[in-house]
Amino acid sequence: MRRVLAIRLGRLIATLFAVTLITFLMTSLLPGDPAVAVLGQEGVQNPELLEQVREDLGLNQPIHVRYLNWLGDAISGDLGRSYITNQEVSDTIKDRVPVTAQLAVMAIGIAVALAIPIGVIGAYREGRWQDTSSSAAVQVALSVPNFITGIFLIWLFAERLGWLPASNWTRFSNGAVDNLKTAILPAVALASTQMAIFSRLVRSDMIATLKENYILAARAKGLSDRYILARHALRPSSLSLMTIIGINFGALLGGTVVIEFLFAIPGLGLRLINAINQRDILVIQGITVFVAVVYVVVNTAVDLFYSVVDPRIRKG
Repeated sequence: MRRVLAIRLGRLIATLFAVTLITFLMTSLLPGDPAVAVLGQEGVQNPELLEQVREDLGLNQPIHVRYLNWLGDAISGDLGRSYITNQEVSDTIKDRVPVTAQLAVMAIGIAVALAIPIGVIGAYREGRWQDTSSSAAVQVALSVPNFITGIFLIWLFAERLGWLPASNWTRFSNGAVDNLKTAILPAVALASTQMAIFSRLVRSDMIATLKENYILAARAKGLSDRYILARHALRPSSLSLMTIIGINFGALLGGTVVIEFLFAIPGLGLRLINAINQRDILVIQGITVFVAVVYVVVNTAVDLFYSVVDPRIRKG
């Protein structure tokens, strides 16, 4: 087990190093001048001031020197300060990541809660009306973009029924009920596509599992179908689901931009897009590295969790 952990840790460090290097190079090659973004029109009209800002920001140094300096600061927890807002990048992440993380967790939770029964029923009733109707509903959910689902939810629950607010965000510290009222619609909008993907995975894996010999042996023993589905079939059929949950959770942390914009949510993805538009390099690098760290750590944890779910992997 120690050997496995050491290998995983080595891969994690190598992946994070590659992500930081690629991110730094790509952001450094973006069109535009960060010094001009800081000074605006004044910088264009004052070359001396523009050169002074470049010097203060270290933009005149070779790119490998800038990368090593930034990497050393990032390892110590210093991600720099925004050129535009003059706010610490780490403070920006701390302020916004709870919002995006809550959306991601709620979306994943809603998607899993719906996908598992839909997938299990579809596999158990393969080819029957339960399977065809659930597959049709899943296909519709998979085909409709998240922002269209979000617009429909706003129209139905905010405009027509008036049950929930259409936009803005209330933090959990300001009231759990008000927080859930502002979070439920965007979370459901994000969960619709995730639910469709998860249920398809569960269905396909469950169909293959139900044809295994040990399932036939369990049925021959007279065990009930419910017991077989819950205790013998679901666990080995959930490995692909766990993998895609880990992948999608990392993607949701940085990929909820459209939903955050639609519902006016001050999340991490929206701040990243604003930083790209403003050419705020340190914010781009800081948020990207943070998302990459979470992404890699979560997927490493999922890989290690396989041995808990499937004894065959643990023995191997």
